[in-house]
Amino acid sequence: MTDDQTLAPPVDLLAIAAHRDDVELLCGGTMAKTAAQGYRTGILDLTAGERGTDGSAQLRGAEAEAAARVLGVTARRNAGLPDAGLENTPETRRLLAGFIRAFRPRVVIIPYITGRHPDHRIASQLAYDACFLAGLVKLDAPGEPHRPHKILYALAYREDPVKPSFVVDITDQMETKMQAVHCYSSQFDGKTWGGEVFPGGDRPLYDQVRMHAARYGSLIRTEYGEPFYVVETMQVDDVVALPVRSI
Repeated sequence: MTDDQTLAPPVDLLAIAAHRDDVELLCGGTMAKTAAQGYRTGILDLTAGERGTDGSAQLRGAEAEAAARVLGVTARRNAGLPDAGLENTPETRRLLAGFIRAFRPRVVIIPYITGRHPDHRIASQLAYDACFLAGLVKLDAPGEPHRPHKILYALAYREDPVKPSFVVDITDQMETKMQAVHCYSSQFDGKTWGGEVFPGGDRPLYDQVRMHAARYGSLIRTEYGEPFYVVETMQVDDVVALPVRSI
């Protein structure tokens, strides 16, 4: 077991993504909201971002720690896999399974199954496979078996026509999300696009992040939101109390 795995404390919600800054862009508001609700949250970055055009792995590490503090994250760890070279192999699955067993999350947020960056697509499959394998008693991986109860796919910035299963209202957390995104000045200052946030003319990237959150917020009649997809059918116990007006 690596030092990062040994020092990974149990959390209720774990977000797994390929690069430092992915979580902030995809679900930073949800992470902040969950922490404010009293749950323990964690982030597992799969790479150090060492092949990014701007900044360095060391600088992005410092930015990631600052962003984690802003979001109220209990623990943030890095799997140390190669940037722009993620692979879903028996070795990487066992590595991630060890982190899953250490964090022991009930809910895991992972990238959607498609993405512009190859690392994003592979991170989705790799994280899902590791979540399943971590529950196998006979898996040759460190830690006690553990399988998360729920896996959520983050949908923000998707251009393919996928309707969210649900949207989290992050209106009260929007400024916290933006503060966390601003921590990555080496990546986003002066930019009009980045990662899965496609170019939007001359509008600053920060404005585009806010615009996308406003779009999803409008779907649930709130100011800002973050979208998620689940494969399984959602259960409803009280149809009279369902939010979001139909007409």
